[in-house]
Amino acid sequence: MTALARPTHGRVIGGVCAALARRFGTSPTTMRVIFLVSCLLPGPQFLLYIALWLLLPSEDKARTAW
Repeated sequence: MTALARPTHGRVIGGVCAALARRFGTSPTTMRVIFLVSCLLPGPQFLLYIALWLLLPSEDKARTAW
C-alpha cells in the first residue's frame, strides 16, 4: 500500500477517490462508483469527502515533507 495523498494527476474534483483507490489497489472509477452508490445511503458521506479533501495532503506537498 502507498501513502495516502491526493494525486496531482487523475483528479476529478479533489482527488480523494483517486487517493483512496491508489491506497487500496482499485481503479479510481471503481472508487468513484462506490462513493456515488454510498451517497444513496443515509450518512455523512459528503462531509467525510470534504474533510478528507481538506486533511489529505497533495502528492507534491507530501513528497516535499519527506
